[in-house]
Amino acid sequence: MKALCRAVVVGCAAAFLLAGAARAETVDVALVLAADVSRSIDDEEFALQRDGYAAALTDPRVLQAIQSGVNGAVAICYVEWASPDQQEVVVDWTIVRDGEGAAAAADKLRTAPRSFLGRTAIGAAIEFALGKLAASGVTATRRVIDVSGDGTNNAGTPVTAARDRAVAAGVTVNGLAIINEHANYGYVAHTQPPGGLPAYYRANVIGGPGAFLLTVESFDSFGEAVRDKIVSEISGVPPDAAFAGDLRSR
Repeated sequence: MKALCRAVVVGCAAAFLLAGAARAETVDVALVLAADVSRSIDDEEFALQRDGYAAALTDPRVLQAIQSGVNGAVAICYVEWASPDQQEVVVDWTIVRDGEGAAAAADKLRTAPRSFLGRTAIGAAIEFALGKLAASGVTATRRVIDVSGDGTNNAGTPVTAARDRAVAAGVTVNGLAIINEHANYGYVAHTQPPGGLPAYYRANVIGGPGAFLLTVESFDSFGEAVRDKIVSEISGVPPDAAFAGDLRSR
């Protein structure tokens, strides 16, 4: 009798797990938004960055892109990063189908405190984001890491090695290079490398199927750039095609 009871319990548990797997959400894209909060970004710029992401998530164009997808849903995770051991999940995996889901994620962004104020470890951020994608619990048609930052990798894992590991795993890494003309003088070589930050991102950060880079000329226009970038990532349409004539300097 005990053996029979154990068999029933095990069978029920297995059935429960299988049912859970069958109910795993299928989304058009699993997107990690990985935002730089290193010390070259001051508090005012940080606020503009956070507000830009929050506004983008609730923008009608983003919601339209989500609802136009085959599955009509995306999974979004927002991560802030700085030094090699500094990665913080501000908004964990959230399924967004409509304005209600987007607003919930945006509210968390607007109220959470700044996570760090360290160095700029882009490689470590990509590796952390790759781990989050592996543990997302969703089935995604595409998996994307969206890296935004205002400087070069200056600590931790070499960024190209991390990028290459992500690409080998079938993940696309996109970039948003922020031109920070008001950084402290001591950070100039970091924020304005030879050839410019956009060239650095193209050579070292982005990669994978359909990878692209947008450049934002200041934190004041950050929100608009983020919106356009997320629309392209959700729709799978390159930004030049999605917003022909609408990206200006980006």
